[in-house]
Amino acid sequence: MARGSRTHDGADAHHGLVVVDKPKGLTSHDVVSRVRRLAGTRKVGHAGTLDPMATGVLVVGINKATRLLTFIVGTGKEYEATLRLGQRTVTDDAESEVVEERIAAAVTPESFEEAAAAFRGEIEQVPSSVSAIKVKGQRAYDMVRKGEEVELAARPVTISELEVLDFRKSSTAKTIDVDIRVRCSSGTYIRALARDIGEALGVGAHLTALRRTEVGPYTLQQARTLEDLADEFSFVPLDDAARALLPNRSLTEAETVELGFGRRIPASGWEGPTAAVAPSGEVVAIVEDRAGAAKSLVVFRPGEAA
Repeated sequence: MARGSRTHDGADAHHGLVVVDKPKGLTSHDVVSRVRRLAGTRKVGHAGTLDPMATGVLVVGINKATRLLTFIVGTGKEYEATLRLGQRTVTDDAESEVVEERIAAAVTPESFEEAAAAFRGEIEQVPSSVSAIKVKGQRAYDMVRKGEEVELAARPVTISELEVLDFRKSSTAKTIDVDIRVRCSSGTYIRALARDIGEALGVGAHLTALRRTEVGPYTLQQARTLEDLADEFSFVPLDDAARALLPNRSLTEAETVELGFGRRIPASGWEGPTAAVAPSGEVVAIVEDRAGAAKSLVVFRPGEAA
């Protein structure tokens, strides 16, 4: 992991990913603003929004590495979450008031597991109405706050793993808290998963805690708090980040030159985007086979005219 100063001098030399352990209470945009100040550059973005109540892995790109973010957004995610059975909220999480209560005392670990099993694999999920999805040009959450009815279409998602970590009844047994670990495709809403499991059990549910533990190849083990970054700013260099994120294609010197000028090179025969790595180890571009040749999707190191 490369380290950099917190001054604005030489900020253009910082091209990489910052894996942040987002704290509760901040928006993803808040984190981007903090990283902008720490990196000394305006060119900062993030891959995959986390709600203010959520914590955990938020991948932030600086300078040229912002162009990697589009390839990170679609990667798989892992979460640890707590569902409260017996209470339903407007937002499907603890950020709004409880609008319905039902007694969850009859739910057992076995019946919860039976309900959860129906959500493993490829499913159709209706996102939470307070998501950032646009409806007729407006964000769904803005429409909900205005008191408007919002109906979102179901979309396919994949939940490859759903594991129960703990099952705790309240002192009154009216509510039950269930800790789960979920590994899922991009676009899966854990709030919606909590809502749907609660409905399947007939008692309602909402999310009380959410921690993202993985985004693609990046995990909590690599993540640093904003306080740590303020003490010593560091990032995953662009070349290391691209090589870890995508399959690697080794280039010849001639192919390196051609890609640097945005020209096509022979197809690799691989599916999907690939990091094109020069003999020096630098990632020249992200390429993808199209119409019998490898075409640049992103060029990180343009060629120089003679």
